[in-house]
Amino acid sequence: MARMNVNPTRMQLKTLKGRLSIAVRGHKLLKDKSDEMIRRFSTLVKQNYALRQQVEGEVRELLKQFCLAKSFSSSKQISSLFAFPNSSFTALYNQNSIMNVNVPNITVLPQEVKTLPYSYVDTNPELDILVQKTQNIVPKLMELATLEKTCQILASEIDRTKRRVNALEFVMIPQLQETIKYIAMKIEENDRASRIRLIKVKSIIKNRNS
Repeated sequence: MARMNVNPTRMQLKTLKGRLSIAVRGHKLLKDKSDEMIRRFSTLVKQNYALRQQVEGEVRELLKQFCLAKSFSSSKQISSLFAFPNSSFTALYNQNSIMNVNVPNITVLPQEVKTLPYSYVDTNPELDILVQKTQNIVPKLMELATLEKTCQILASEIDRTKRRVNALEFVMIPQLQETIKYIAMKIEENDRASRIRLIKVKSIIKNRNS
């Protein structure tokens, strides 16, 4: 590991020791944060997988119901029946914090549909079931989207944190340790040279006085 290009002085040694202490403490904190985020990420991924399986199953059933309802009517008639939907949803958006990482939290408030978006004339009961299933699946779709976005944000933050941990562990900390070792050895070498010079000076003065 290449050492830093600094002057080998005691002041610089003290400064680098302080930086090393902060780097080691920061490495531990980031490592703990990374481990906890990975744990929570694993839990969310399992929840996301289970919910996706459920939603995809319901979507398949919804498409089957649509094909069944469509078999009793023409495509033009189906399009005209659902041209003006009379239902709406209210979504509440806020943010949750997971290890100081902001993730979305969207809640859908269900609204009761009092009337169907079409008249009962020239329609079949399969359309009524289709509308009801559609109303039931929208909150789950929003929950799935929220979970997947949360997983994406956490995955990105985990990757960023791991890069920082690796940079501290394999680059910055070894570099500081190597530089501190070099400065300590250089200071010790200078101290020995100074003591030798003092001994020689004393010896010269003693020889002159004798």
